[in-house]
Amino acid sequence: MSSPRSLSKLLIATALALPIAALPPAQANAAVVISVGFAPPALPVYAQPICPGPGYLWTPGYWAYSPDGYYWVPGVWVQPPTVGVLWTPAWWGWEGGAYVFHAGYWGPHVGFYGGINYGFGYGGVGFAGGEWRGGAFFYNRSVANIDVVHVTNVYVRNVRVVNHSTVAFNGGAGGIQARPTSFETAAMH
Repeated sequence: MSSPRSLSKLLIATALALPIAALPPAQANAAVVISVGFAPPALPVYAQPICPGPGYLWTPGYWAYSPDGYYWVPGVWVQPPTVGVLWTPAWWGWEGGAYVFHAGYWGPHVGFYGGINYGFGYGGVGFAGGEWRGGAFFYNRSVANIDVVHVTNVYVRNVRVVNHSTVAFNGGAGGIQARPTSFETAAMH
C-alpha cells in the first residue's frame, strides 16, 4: 500500500499534468527552463573530428549545466532528421537577472544562437560550413574537416570571422551583445 506522502506526490503530479493533457495537441507544450546565476566558462579550443561520411552535419559543442556546475558537451557529426534542415546551436543568454539556456534545434534555416562563435562554420550568425543543393549536402572545406576521398560534395568559400571571442554567452557583463535579426527570429518559429 502507498504511503500518504507518495500518494500526495502522485496527486500533485497528476494535477499538474491535467492542464497540459487537456489542451489541444498544438498547444500542449512542456518546457524545462534552466537558469543559472553565473556565466558559463569561455568556449574551449578544440579540433573538429573528420566528417564520417556524406550527409552528416556538424553540431557544435556547448556548455550544459547540472547541480555540479557547468560541463562541456562536445560537438559531434550527426545525420539530420530530414533532408534540407540545418542545426541552430544551443546558447546561453542573460535574461531577467540570470543566464538562461536556449536549446539547439533543427529547421530549414539557422536561427539566432546568441552571436556566439562556435567555429567550424558557426561564426555567430548563420552557418558557413555547408549548404543543401538538390537534396544533397555540400561541405565548405574552408571551415569543415572533410576527407575529400570519401566525401565528394565539397566547395571552398573563404569565411571571414568577425567575432574572435571565446565568450560562451549573450548579454550581461562581458557577454556578446548580439540581437536576433527578423530572419533569425522567424527561423526560431
